Amino acid sequence: MTNNNNNSLPFGEARRGSIRVGVLGAAGYTGGELIRLLLNHPEAEIVFANSESNAGNLVSDVHEGLIGDTDLRFTDEMPFDQVDVVFFCFGHGKSEAFLKEHTIPANVKIIDLAQDFRIKGDHDYVYGLPEINKEDIQKAQHVANPGCFATCIQVALLPAAYLNLLKEDVAVNAITGSTGAGQKPGATTHFSWRNNNLSIYKPFTHQHIAEIRQSLKQVQGYLDADIDFIPYRGDFARGIFCTAVIKTPAPVEDVIEAYKEFYQEAAFTHYSDKSIDLKQVVNTNKALVHVEKYGNKLLVTSAIDNLLKGAVGQAVQNMNLMFGIDETAGLRLKASAF
Repeated sequence: MTNNNNNSLPFGEARRGSIRVGVLGAAGYTGGELIRLLLNHPEAEIVFANSESNAGNLVSDVHEGLIGDTDLRFTDEMPFDQVDVVFFCFGHGKSEAFLKEHTIPANVKIIDLAQDFRIKGDHDYVYGLPEINKEDIQKAQHVANPGCFATCIQVALLPAAYLNLLKEDVAVNAITGSTGAGQKPGATTHFSWRNNNLSIYKPFTHQHIAEIRQSLKQVQGYLDADIDFIPYRGDFARGIFCTAVIKTPAPVEDVIEAYKEFYQEAAFTHYSDKSIDLKQVVNTNKALVHVEKYGNKLLVTSAIDNLLKGAVGQAVQNMNLMFGIDETAGLRLKASAF
């Protein structure tokens, strides 16, 4: 089998000196976006893209945006002995079950995009948010990639936690595109329902709250306040836009300076002096953050692409860190600003 793209070699082969990659759950939205990034990554080779239901089919038949980029085919095989790292693009709860039924060699790194190992416990997975855990990620064998809402909300609140400002309950609203619900059609994802519509779901109970609280406590040292999170389903395909309200007497000039300093060394998270909008981050691995003050209320806005910085873009960023290469490799992507 031949391939049109040099970064997608025949099944089981990899360029010498490259990072050899396996993808599990490769037929979904995250699997497709991950393959898109890896095909254009300067130091990665896709050894296999696993999907039992699509085994033998061209990847580009399912992920049609890849037509002309590769003739890679899905496989039901999982040759873990031929890869350096494997990405789990499963639904939540499936990664832990998979590892109970399959053995992955100890030398193979794992990056899990599900929520199974995000909360600290009886496992060795490092929480893969580079803005606060970069050094641990660089040394990690296993990484739990953060959730999409969690990433967007955390980049909004972490500098405030660093300033010890999260003393009262924080009101958070965030709206996500339809791709956040996955590729399998559902009652709240099909076009005729989602178009010209808006709704909330899981108010105050969203599963990402636990990992958000974990990171904020890590930075602030404690967290007694509630994170009152209301998630919204948006009438668009991709992206997350978040607003957070923090009650504090801190001068806005000091807060802004702290936000800029907190993200000064971050590869993809940037403070903006101007108000932000969603199109500035869609199709990129960027996170943008902006702060304003109204009386004693600090308004923080943040935005990410839920499939990239909120999922596979951050996963590739973590892969880069784990293998000691340029953190931004394969992730210099242009925003869909118009």
